Amino acid sequence: MDVLTGLLDGPKARGAFLLKSVFDPPWSLRIEDRAPISLATMVRGNAWVMPDCGAPALIGPGDIAVLRGPDPYTIADAQDTPVQITVGPDQRCNTIVGEDVTDTMALGVRTWGDPIGPGSSVMLSGTYQAPGEIGRRLLGTLPTLLVRPAALDDTPLIPLLAEEIGRDEPGQELVLDRLLDLLFVSVLRSWLAEPDAGAPAWYRARSDPRVGPALRLLHENPARAWTVESLAREVGVSRAGLARRFAEVVGEPPMTYLATWRLALAADLLREPGTTVAAVAHQVGYSSAFALSSAFKRVRGVSPQEYRKRGASRIVLPPAAPSRTVVLGG
Repeated sequence: MDVLTGLLDGPKARGAFLLKSVFDPPWSLRIEDRAPISLATMVRGNAWVMPDCGAPALIGPGDIAVLRGPDPYTIADAQDTPVQITVGPDQRCNTIVGEDVTDTMALGVRTWGDPIGPGSSVMLSGTYQAPGEIGRRLLGTLPTLLVRPAALDDTPLIPLLAEEIGRDEPGQELVLDRLLDLLFVSVLRSWLAEPDAGAPAWYRARSDPRVGPALRLLHENPARAWTVESLAREVGVSRAGLARRFAEVVGEPPMTYLATWRLALAADLLREPGTTVAAVAHQVGYSSAFALSSAFKRVRGVSPQEYRKRGASRIVLPPAAPSRTVVLGG
């Protein structure tokens, strides 16, 4: 797999929370669900997305906002509209006086809010309950708020999501999960391709004539018994030259990057039912289950068995990048 595919392969929705919300102005929602990643887009009307740490941004129909958790944020029709409802970690909704309106404001399948009228705002939202482990490296570099304006890409995904979100058919959860993934990846690709948008160094390195081929080899063959010398030989450069250039461009030595990548792959594979630690160790390049377990516990603080038992959803994300808002094309 190429570097981008490997990095984007991690954030896969599994039973994500998707909802169509309908509000009559004035309206304001305080989101405190601590989700790692949420997406929001407007079907009708405009909304201000206001992270606690980061500049607010106005989104309209077709614009996509990606919010990097777990910090809270507010979405409202205007910046000065007082908060009316708070959404908690369990997606329960309460008014400012503590009344639970989760069920009383339900309007049907995955639809919630006020009865729709001519002046109603309609928002679609999707929340990842837990990010994939491969995606941790990417998610840790995301800005607090990332907005892709509709003008950058007239995507058919939003009308399709709006159509599918209210359906209740066999396999519907899977359909919605994959639509959410496609929206997320489309925004990430736009961000990574944007000049001066703050894309991480290890992504920019893919275009380096020496480091790019080395990264592709590590991603495509993580189980191979790589050394800096064998990697340099494959790329056709000197060992010292590759080691120096890799550290300059990526920010860490080649074997350190490989070790991190192997453990990320291992963590993702451990989520799959029926896998054994020994089988995962073989797939990612460790000589034995013991070797993988030792490395895994040293870096992540828990053994592979403990990690699997606890569930990846309880593993904390790496520290986020400095709080900021990025509007693509802005």
